Amino acid sequence: MPTITTKDGAEIFYKDWGPRDAQPIVFHHGWPLSADDWDNQMLFFRLKGYRVIAHDRRGHGRSTQTDTGNEMDTYAADVTELAKALDLKNAVHIGHSTGGGEVAHYVARAEAGRVSKAVLMGAVPPIMVKSDKNPGGLPIEVFDGFRAALAANRAQFCVDVPSGPFYGYNRPGAKVDQGVIDNWWRQGMMGGAKAHYDCIKAFSETDFTEDLKTINVPVLLMHGDDDQIVPIADSALLGIKLLKQGDLKVYKGFPHGMATTHADTINADLMTFVKG
Repeated sequence: MPTITTKDGAEIFYKDWGPRDAQPIVFHHGWPLSADDWDNQMLFFRLKGYRVIAHDRRGHGRSTQTDTGNEMDTYAADVTELAKALDLKNAVHIGHSTGGGEVAHYVARAEAGRVSKAVLMGAVPPIMVKSDKNPGGLPIEVFDGFRAALAANRAQFCVDVPSGPFYGYNRPGAKVDQGVIDNWWRQGMMGGAKAHYDCIKAFSETDFTEDLKTINVPVLLMHGDDDQIVPIADSALLGIKLLKQGDLKVYKGFPHGMATTHADTINADLMTFVKG
């Protein structure tokens, strides 16, 4: 399997499909998943002639099950190393959920010429946890609950989340896709328990405010207004106010995992942004 080895010895698995001289699009997955969560979008853009790249974040998927470095500074540094190893230039970086935080943290620090555009989809920035500075955020007890559930029975946790709020399958009349649930479980259980536990703090407590203010490339925020995992009121609706070149697209009734449940709509809008 193709991997790079980071400065601290972690092996980062990645997929790299398509012509090396084509426009590169880099996909960043959410927690606790893997590059496989982007299969639909990877195939869609690959068949349109693009070069598509997706990696398993350290501690996730097929990458090293790291004990340390499971925080945003290191995640972004890993992407920096990957971009350099693959010689990515003028790439479009697309991140979902935690991956959106990773994109913001990386793009704000990227070498000149590496990034042309960015997409934050159902993404965690500016910051998720509630505090005096962020009164609309989610209480720390919510994330403590995630940690407790993961530590007690990670396998069941990886059934409960996709069966319910992640894809909106807990909503009245929802059409439940068991294959999607099973695939979420498969990806979640591939990663390391310690890295997944640590990542909860990374995605919930990292403050991306300065990252959003720093980014100098066009950014598209895509968010479902029925996102039960990353509520839109305390994420995209705040983030759009911080970006220099931001555009916000709100999807009525769409859940957190809308790139899977509404792939055709999402792919068309991503294509419009990439080509625009």
